[in-house]
Amino acid sequence: MKKLLHTPEGVRDIYNIECGRKLVLENQISKIFHQYGYHDIQTPSFEYFDVFRKEIGTVPSKDLYKLFDKEGNTLALRPDITPSVARAAATLFGDEQMPIRLCYTGNTFINHSSYQGRLREVTQMGAELIGDASAEADAEMLALVIEALMSVGLKEFQLSVGNVDYFLSLIEDANLDEDARERITYLINNRNYYGAADYLDKISVKRSSREAFSSLNGLVGGLEVLKAAKEIAPNSAGVMAVKRLEKIYNVLKMYGMEKFITFDLSMTGGTYGYYTGIIFRGYTFGTGDAIVKGGRYDRLLEKFGKDSPSIGFAIVVDELMNAMSRQKLRIVYTRKNTMILYDEGKIREAVSLAKDLRHKAKNVELLRRDKKKLLEEYIEYGKRYYAGNLIYIRKSGEITMVNLVSGEHKVINGE
Repeated sequence: MKKLLHTPEGVRDIYNIECGRKLVLENQISKIFHQYGYHDIQTPSFEYFDVFRKEIGTVPSKDLYKLFDKEGNTLALRPDITPSVARAAATLFGDEQMPIRLCYTGNTFINHSSYQGRLREVTQMGAELIGDASAEADAEMLALVIEALMSVGLKEFQLSVGNVDYFLSLIEDANLDEDARERITYLINNRNYYGAADYLDKISVKRSSREAFSSLNGLVGGLEVLKAAKEIAPNSAGVMAVKRLEKIYNVLKMYGMEKFITFDLSMTGGTYGYYTGIIFRGYTFGTGDAIVKGGRYDRLLEKFGKDSPSIGFAIVVDELMNAMSRQKLRIVYTRKNTMILYDEGKIREAVSLAKDLRHKAKNVELLRRDKKKLLEEYIEYGKRYYAGNLIYIRKSGEITMVNLVSGEHKVINGE
């Protein structure tokens, strides 16, 4: 017997009801994107390596899947769709002076270390608002995320919202060199505040800066956090970063969605180095990772030839589905197929009925009955693959109709 091949580590097959539910979820989120005026875009699964180079600020090079084309150019499977959309927008909408709203669904590929136990290929759905630098645009993106998550039945979730400029104001005040900046960013990003304090003390950073970094641990919460953050801010850049968050919050109140917001001034941007202002992550029960990642990236498009402020986010569909499953939130996947089972010699009648039902936009599965199999076996098969009805055309012309949901049988006499 031949050995069956299985998938590589970090990827998986999605099929049957799970695949159907995933498509239903994606369709619902896509509807919300369209209701907010966003237009679909598809970018390639792989790009030239330069699209994801270190200067862009996406995931580290060591985590990319790299390959070569016949001309010897280095290519990479996309680890992140935002740089691809930025590249496409700069190319396709280079002369456009008005805001551009784009949305997408696609898979990303990150070569995580095997011990992390995370998928290396995931589906992301995202939206990008290009050409609008306003706080109103920031608020729109938060509202869009919240409405998208609510539309699929998620009720208990929070968006952690920060501002990279606030963290950078502390870096600037502490006068850290590049190595120290990378180290302190890593420690704060991992919420190792004791390690950060010890490190800052070792490199003789002034006391006020050490205290400011230590205070980040407590700058998580509601509006009261913004007031405290302003008092701690070491310079005007830090104060302006907080004021920006206040303005966003006031606009978000107009959407009636402020209850889903938690401020976190310790947010650094994490892996992505292209964030320049507001940054946010979405969290819910049932998963340890963020189900939403987003932020403002006002200088990313200029790396591809278009000077345009922008903001965007990505919903990690696989994480969202895992969380919904653990929260026992049902994704309604309706039984679609009608099975037409027919005896030998009844193919003409079966095909005619199938054509008629398909013209009426019904999904139809044709099966010729194996004489060795009982009708009950086909009924169980239909239930197993979520068909809604079975129509059995017997050799005698008699037709048996079975509702696979209720179990009801109905017989219609034929010839």
